[in-house]
Amino acid sequence: MPYKKLLVAVDLSEEADQILDKATEVARQNDAELSFVTVIRPLNQVYGGFDMVGISSDSAVLEQEAVKQAETMLEEHANSYDGKVGQVKVFQGSPSFEIKEFAESLGADLIIMGSHGRHGLGRLLGSTANGVLHGTPCDVLTVKIKH
Repeated sequence: MPYKKLLVAVDLSEEADQILDKATEVARQNDAELSFVTVIRPLNQVYGGFDMVGISSDSAVLEQEAVKQAETMLEEHANSYDGKVGQVKVFQGSPSFEIKEFAESLGADLIIMGSHGRHGLGRLLGSTANGVLHGTPCDVLTVKIKH
């Protein structure tokens, strides 16, 4: 059964191009619609153990700027794809949760993401890929990242 609605989930790191290349290849092979998503973790999740009092207003500005930059980068990736483009979304929250929810809302039949990657100050996609694999309503293709 061919895939018709694909969702590529990237963290917009340097390795994202490898994931996007694979997603483009699979989408073309299946003549499928390709949607794009990235998820920004809120600063209070990234720095959970630190006292955020006094910098909360600054963190809101930083988070808004991070979302704007992510939207611009993700739109550039979507615009460079010459096939059928679905939705392009940036969410704030838990990456595995947001990716699964978005895939379900799209009716995606395949999620394509990296097996690991970098996001912010630490490695993220390893745990995110694992989180997406458990309980997702569709197939998941993880792309091994070459450094």
